Amino acid sequence: MDSSSIQTLEVGVQQVGQRPLSLMVVTSLLRCYDVAVIIILGVVCHLAYNYAYALDVNAIVFDERYLAPILVGALIGAGAFHIAGLYQEKSILENRRRFERLLGAWAATIMILLMLGFVSKSTGEFSRIWTVSWLLSTVIALWVGGEILGPRVCRMAAEGRFARRAVIVGAGQHGERLARHLHQYGTPYLSVLGLFDDRKDRVPSSVAGYEVLGDTNHLLKFVETHNVEVIIIALPWSAEQRLLHLIKLFAVKPIQLRLAPDLIGFNFLDRSTTTDARLPMLHLFDRPISGWSHAAKTIEDWIITLTILLFLGPLMLLIALAIKLDSPGPVLFRQKRYGFNNQPIEVFKFRSMYHNAVNQDGSRQASKDDPRITRLGRFLRKSSLDELPQVLNVLKGDMSIVGPRPHPLALRSEGRHFEEVVDRYAARHRVKPGITGWAQVNGWRGETDTLEKIQHRVEHDLYYIDHWSVWFDLRIILKTLRVVWDDQNAY
Repeated sequence: MDSSSIQTLEVGVQQVGQRPLSLMVVTSLLRCYDVAVIIILGVVCHLAYNYAYALDVNAIVFDERYLAPILVGALIGAGAFHIAGLYQEKSILENRRRFERLLGAWAATIMILLMLGFVSKSTGEFSRIWTVSWLLSTVIALWVGGEILGPRVCRMAAEGRFARRAVIVGAGQHGERLARHLHQYGTPYLSVLGLFDDRKDRVPSSVAGYEVLGDTNHLLKFVETHNVEVIIIALPWSAEQRLLHLIKLFAVKPIQLRLAPDLIGFNFLDRSTTTDARLPMLHLFDRPISGWSHAAKTIEDWIITLTILLFLGPLMLLIALAIKLDSPGPVLFRQKRYGFNNQPIEVFKFRSMYHNAVNQDGSRQASKDDPRITRLGRFLRKSSLDELPQVLNVLKGDMSIVGPRPHPLALRSEGRHFEEVVDRYAARHRVKPGITGWAQVNGWRGETDTLEKIQHRVEHDLYYIDHWSVWFDLRIILKTLRVVWDDQNAY
């Protein structure tokens, strides 16, 4: 290795900073903190309640009966936090994400504790004041702990404390693509020191800002002297013999050996791997919301729909009467739209236009100050009350409460079919359409008169499909209630 390469290498090593610290240490400390908070606050709240009740220091005695629910709560909470992903990298570094998951996991813990108390007929043995104060103070303390720890972990990540030293083998097209990707989407958990290639005399001296430091012989020495933790092989998968030779060469070293994806893999970022017949495969797409997830969403739809009918049923009858008095024509407007698996469904809405001006095929969307809309219809559309009859579609099984909004069969944007201008447009039909959706609560509601609008709508719909959960649905529903009155795109 020449002197210039050695000098560059030493500079690169200095930039890594202190010896990396495993993020597992941080997550382990956070787990211990969470469990300790649940237990300690359970005990403290019980002792404080005893003192407040008797106003006597001698009354501060711990009742051993309270130990069981405290320990069970800590155990269930620890499991719920883990399942909710509170200890994943993104949750630790993003306080908002962690707080949302924390609330959901702690709410699930409370529900399980109440269910256990109901089944065991022991709820009457414990003070309600203690129960409420324990549960509330715990979630506040857990949130405060995350607020204190989060910025500190972010600073440590920025300092490179969690970065593993890595090198790339291969400085050709594959290595360059990988290096550029790592440079663009840099992570605080990986620090690339440079590239190595046996064809050093035929490759550039630097690739995507990283120096080519030598061949594989230099790399073997480099691994031993510079504490390299990760080697990423970036060669075409068709070069089978060369890949096997390098894998055999580095497999004896106490390091993490990774095989970078072939070029096509860069088009499918954030995809996991799966194994079939002991053969690893890239998991591109799965059938969304299936199995137990489908059952959970179906139950969710029925519960919310029946609740809407129970509380808003009288309002729906009043709206139906008002429509009859406002203008002649039917109360409900029925329109064919695309549903699950691209199959047409008949969607119900309260009629908001004059009967003789209704556009059945949806080729003409409602626009601002549209003369076809009645006086009452303008209010119904602005407040989204015209969508309420779609709960009947949910009961029929054609729609869900939350999902991509169904589009009319003849709808166009700038005179072109949506599937002609937006990649993966048809993928939004892989789930049932919804009364509200992730696109709508993020401002992409109403008229789709430009390609940009439909592109953003589809992007949000696909994000929802890929990241669905019951908690995500509840978040969208709550956000719908907040934004529906302020939306300027509904007319």
